[in-house]
Amino acid sequence: MIGRITGKLVAKHPPQVLVDVNGLAYEVDVPMSTFYNLPATGEEVTLHTHLVVREDAHILFGFGTQEERAVFRQLIRISGIGSRTALSVLSGLSVAELAQAVAMQEPARLTKVPGIGKKTAERLLLELKGKLADALPTEVKSGGNADVLNALLGLGYSEKEALVAVKGLPPGIGVTEGIRAALKGLAKG
Repeated sequence: MIGRITGKLVAKHPPQVLVDVNGLAYEVDVPMSTFYNLPATGEEVTLHTHLVVREDAHILFGFGTQEERAVFRQLIRISGIGSRTALSVLSGLSVAELAQAVAMQEPARLTKVPGIGKKTAERLLLELKGKLADALPTEVKSGGNADVLNALLGLGYSEKEALVAVKGLPPGIGVTEGIRAALKGLAKG
């Protein structure tokens, strides 16, 4: 398994890049989120990779972050989702946007990705539920909000309800006050 490559970026032809590692050039397919953050041609690049071995091809996929690669691997485990579809999802949505769409159970955000229909979006939401919590936006996880979110989940609220309640909290609120405020907000809603 090739887990990471570091070398000189020789060519960029979306969605594929060519990386020269000590005279050996690797063709690597990357999501557009990674492609847009690549350095200029001729500069050094490091990509976290995933090798897909099929009967007719060996395809190397590259990602700018370990989180992107982890989500890619999570996506290809889902029945009916191949590596190309997973790459398309990561090209259309950032990891944080995908995690938020899953937490909020919003199929409409996923159907905006080319190649993802309503049924596929619903299957993705179902299969990924609870598996992308680490990828939620940092404003949700930062400070005491992560503790408030976990407390609400522990009390039996759904991820969607808990996220909505946590988003409504003022910044810098303490954990105890945050839990109280979130519970009041949930009681009103």
